[in-house]
Amino acid sequence: MTATLAAPRLAAVSAPNRQLVRLTLFVALAALPLMAAHVLDDRQFQGDNIWLKPLKFHLALAVYTGTLALFAMLLPEGTFTSRRWRIYLGVVSACILAEVAWIGSAAALGTASHFNQTGLWAPLYSLMGAAAVILTSLALVMGLAFWRHRTDALMLSVALGLILTFLLTVPIAGTMSSGTGHLIGTPVTGARFPLMGWSTEVGDLRLPHFLATHALHAVPLAGLTGSRAAVWVAAAGFTGLTLWCFARALMGLPPF
Repeated sequence: MTATLAAPRLAAVSAPNRQLVRLTLFVALAALPLMAAHVLDDRQFQGDNIWLKPLKFHLALAVYTGTLALFAMLLPEGTFTSRRWRIYLGVVSACILAEVAWIGSAAALGTASHFNQTGLWAPLYSLMGAAAVILTSLALVMGLAFWRHRTDALMLSVALGLILTFLLTVPIAGTMSSGTGHLIGTPVTGARFPLMGWSTEVGDLRLPHFLATHALHAVPLAGLTGSRAAVWVAAAGFTGLTLWCFARALMGLPPF
């Protein structure tokens, strides 16, 4: 049944949005020198290789813009061709490039990009916070474009996933950036989740932030069922899970 419902939509995809594709390729390819630096440079910062953080950000941003490029193909041809859209995406692209340059420069100098309130890094941190909101707004703008086609379950799921990405990410990221770090509490043993590194002892705002930024991936899965009711349930459930983890982190507690 799912295949039957999805087939007409997949058969009617538009041409790829060139701006989004170019941006994705640039961010992905720019990670290659960072991979080499990760291998050749063994300097550490807070227990990790200094190049690990910029690599993670390049991966996250490439996945973000790449996902949006794929989603754009589901909308009618010409949806994102206006002059206003090109200017807006140019601003978003500039913000993304500024973010990766900032994080990469901090790594090269062996210092922190986030939560760094020393010298020139303090105003840069605030400026990059504004840039992060702008680049995240791309999910909202595209989500509103999908919302106009919400009678279709798949389009509704993409719309909600994109809109929730913005609505959940901004306040969670804002709360995290206004503090002195991503942890709330003092770990004793340093126990962390495998791979992701979130603390299993104290509150860690990185977990709800991760969930918020991936609403655009989680919620659209429900759209493959062809049921608008399932989409709304999935959106509500994912929002509840993200806010639950956020509340637990604010209380200085691990998620589970």
